[in-house]
Amino acid sequence: MSNREPTIMVTDDEKSIRNSLREILEFEDYRVIEAESGDQIFEILSDESVDLMLLDIKMKGMDGIEVLTRLKEENYRFPVIMISGHGNIEIAVEATKKGAFDFIQKPPDLNRLLVSVRNALDQQRLSEENRNIRSQLPEVPEIIGESPAIKKIKKTIDKVAKTNSRVLVTGENGTGKELVARWIHEKSQRSSGAFVEVNCAAIPTELLESELFGHEKGAFTGAHDQRIGKFEQGDGGTLFLDEIGDMSADAQAKVLRALQESAIIRVGGSKKISVDVRVIAATNKDLIEEIEAGNFREDLYHRLNVIPIHVPPLRKRREDIPALAKRWLNHLAEEDVLFSAVSFSDEGLEALKQQHWSGNVRELQNAVERLGLLAEDDIIGAEDVESMTRTPKKKSDQTDDLLDQKTTFQGFKESAERLFLLRKLEENDWNISQTAEAIDIQRSHMYNKMKKYNIER
Repeated sequence: MSNREPTIMVTDDEKSIRNSLREILEFEDYRVIEAESGDQIFEILSDESVDLMLLDIKMKGMDGIEVLTRLKEENYRFPVIMISGHGNIEIAVEATKKGAFDFIQKPPDLNRLLVSVRNALDQQRLSEENRNIRSQLPEVPEIIGESPAIKKIKKTIDKVAKTNSRVLVTGENGTGKELVARWIHEKSQRSSGAFVEVNCAAIPTELLESELFGHEKGAFTGAHDQRIGKFEQGDGGTLFLDEIGDMSADAQAKVLRALQESAIIRVGGSKKISVDVRVIAATNKDLIEEIEAGNFREDLYHRLNVIPIHVPPLRKRREDIPALAKRWLNHLAEEDVLFSAVSFSDEGLEALKQQHWSGNVRELQNAVERLGLLAEDDIIGAEDVESMTRTPKKKSDQTDDLLDQKTTFQGFKESAERLFLLRKLEENDWNISQTAEAIDIQRSHMYNKMKKYNIER
């Protein structure tokens, strides 16, 4: 809503009611337009900008509830105050569920009506200001974390974003490789251009070339029209090649040529088309191993790996987990009021840090949503976390955790010993005598070890 006087549409099939409401509102310096039926409402809305609607429930033809439903379906954002001489609680509840701002009975109390109008217009103005502010902010979520690894990534992004250098982002699934790519684009001089994403693993090999480079009409069966590929769509912007390690050898060769020549040829075409696109690639694979296995071109690797950025798994940066969990819970609360009263206890956050998170940030987000919905109380504690988030670890993962967490030889030795005893007790169904015999120690020593390491079934 700008500085102009607000426009209010008064809808009622009785002319006397419309005249009465017009007089009241124009006296308060509002601009008023009228409609006597649902059909006329939408005819006027095709030409007029409206800030508020006073909508009668009982009208000939389309009634007020039907009009309100259609307004919401067609994404009209202005508030609606329902007015009815036949008002009852059921109708008021239904109107509110459909999105009405308020419900007033006829004949309307003058002060009550004007207060509702002012409140509705104030809310509309604030909503519009918020939308304008949000439209000026980047839609890319913040990279959360203050661990040394995340600080290094943020610093690298700030440094390389201003250049056109190609970037290769590596890391396990769910670590946030796409988010890194989006922030490089957002902070670059190309931010006003397109950010075009291609998931190389999700597109069948026979279609990937057409997806990347486009095709001419009639290039192959089903090519009824010319198609612009992702390289051309990203012209002036950024092309993000996700899961590059899954690209076929043939597609690798053509991508290499496109990078060398800064030009592409559409499938079925012969003309070279120049493209100005910055390429950021990502993979969860070790491309050096893929090169040695003959699955990835070494020359393409060197073209892509100008600036390497590795995003570590959550188990390598556990100190970031509480901030990530709280931020995601806040995000859920913004989307759904069910999450607004829920929070983590310090013990709950500490318990989150102890989980393995083989699915990384993606798994953590799912767990936070599950905890927010299913936790017994509004405070998510350690017991909630342990009962609802525990995931199995591979043996090698558990050893990696010990290596990451323990900084002294004694600490590692004791933790490894505890892990060994737990494993053997589980293998022997917690029969202590049988376990002691299996690992060749005395039963009394077994009890002492269990007491020392606080091991209980």
